Amino acid sequence: MKFRISHCLAVLMASGGVSAQEPQAVSALGRLEPEHGIIRVAAASTPDAVSGAVLAELHVREGDDIREGDLVAVLDTAPVLAARLQEAEAAVALAEREVEAARSRAVETCVRADVAADEAERRERLRAQGVAGEEEAESARGEAEARKASCASASTDVRLSETAILVARAHVARVQAELARSYIRAPFEGRVLDITVRKGELIGEKGIIEMGRVNHMFAIAEVYETDIRHVRTGQRATISSAALDQDLSGTVKYIRQKVHKQDEIGTDPAARKDARIIEVEIELENSAPAAGLTNLPVDVVIHP
Repeated sequence: MKFRISHCLAVLMASGGVSAQEPQAVSALGRLEPEHGIIRVAAASTPDAVSGAVLAELHVREGDDIREGDLVAVLDTAPVLAARLQEAEAAVALAEREVEAARSRAVETCVRADVAADEAERRERLRAQGVAGEEEAESARGEAEARKASCASASTDVRLSETAILVARAHVARVQAELARSYIRAPFEGRVLDITVRKGELIGEKGIIEMGRVNHMFAIAEVYETDIRHVRTGQRATISSAALDQDLSGTVKYIRQKVHKQDEIGTDPAARKDARIIEVEIELENSAPAAGLTNLPVDVVIHP
């Protein structure tokens, strides 16, 4: 049966064997964990997957080491969004043809406006010479003004058609973004620790896979609240377990800010099962022996 070193030291101090002022080693139960813990890679929240998407393709296996950006899975929304993308791209092509047509109409209308303006000037000269009547000149001026207005209107139609292209292209960009979110990619470099759904299953809160940065492992020690005063960042620590060929070494990197109820329970029947603990992150010097042992219970000794 293992006793906590801090408890042994307390007994020694009570008997006068150790000064209360001397730094103490602290022992604790703990677990192995990748840097930043286990990450659940979930499906994107596309409008077509509000109530949950179905996994159409799975491209990884448990234990695979994958890089950031590698394809993990494809959702069943991908074919629908691919069709929408084709539709949106066709709308862009249609808008471009409409611009070409609008420009042609504008050129024709404005040419007619120029001709009408020239005719109005000619009628005005003839009226001044007494060859043409006032009524003919007035009619020519009216026609010229109407043609001029038609030219301005046609030019506005061209600008509106050009704006319609911008709107259509923006729609294409939006559908492309939604389609890209149907292809789930690795958010970082790491290892696939578990697969939570299979092809054909609805993707829920548990996500698709669990990943971890196993090339950078930590031991999370659950230090009793009464012992945390003896722990400081930078202290050395030893991590042991029957599953390890040899003890691992590490350094205290961070003391978490919340008090928790103890999760890891040892074999001592006299241990306090409702003890309050603070989690201490210990960075391992060599992550390789622990890379395949995420969540392994370990014994931790933090040296003074």
